[in-house]
Amino acid sequence: MSTSRKIKVVITIIALLVGYWLQQKEETNSSSQSTTETTSNETNNFNYFPTSTTGVIIKHNGYQLSYSEKHEQAEWVAYTLDKSDIVYTNYKRPFFIEDPKVKTKSADWRNYKRSGYDKGHLCPAGDRRASKSAHDETFYTSNISPQNHEFNAGIWNKLEQKTRYWAKKYNHLYVVTGGILEPNLKTIGKEKVSVPNYFYKVLLDYTQPEIKAIAFLLPHKESNKPLSDFVVSIDELEQKTGIDFFPELPDDIENKLEASTNYKNWSFR
Repeated sequence: MSTSRKIKVVITIIALLVGYWLQQKEETNSSSQSTTETTSNETNNFNYFPTSTTGVIIKHNGYQLSYSEKHEQAEWVAYTLDKSDIVYTNYKRPFFIEDPKVKTKSADWRNYKRSGYDKGHLCPAGDRRASKSAHDETFYTSNISPQNHEFNAGIWNKLEQKTRYWAKKYNHLYVVTGGILEPNLKTIGKEKVSVPNYFYKVLLDYTQPEIKAIAFLLPHKESNKPLSDFVVSIDELEQKTGIDFFPELPDDIENKLEASTNYKNWSFR
């Protein structure tokens, strides 16, 4: 075989090898992208709702709740909070009204009148300003709990603002919040609306590459302490409430997240 012929053969072999390598690389990248998209879809569209100890689940467009007729308020309110939800439209505050979906009727707002307590939102109106209808839904009395004004306007408001900050930073959060409803609580009004001694908020960032969760348990009183002082494990909240907060999480992820009190991967500023 002539030298020129040999050179042509070598060039042909090299071209074939390069083509094969490029094809394999493209297939690998395509497979990786498909896997990433599947994982993303799985983590962003799972059933994040907690269990209910009352069996009374109310579904609104902007949030869901588990209603406790005994305590005349929700044991939990759950909703998603996206970066796109954080807008600053100022809607006129509507009147508080009874929740039309609670068959036993949620507490009348007049129970709060001259009680010394604020009508404390569980799902804040500030988390639902993307539309007027979603904003106005937060004024159902199933979504409020009696809160001391210094607590409501202070540390609780601070936690709500921090939650919105994290939603903007991490793009998508699942939020579960409520009061610790236990026996022998103080009550207000003719319908005996319970006044929780503690309020909680649980946040889950269920997106790759870093799935993380954080939980807060706040005594119902004024406080100037940093929010990080109130971080607890989700396991502790589950023991206090009897609620399984994320039963649809894969067991290995659930066990790890719910036992942790580590907040270092959440940005406190």
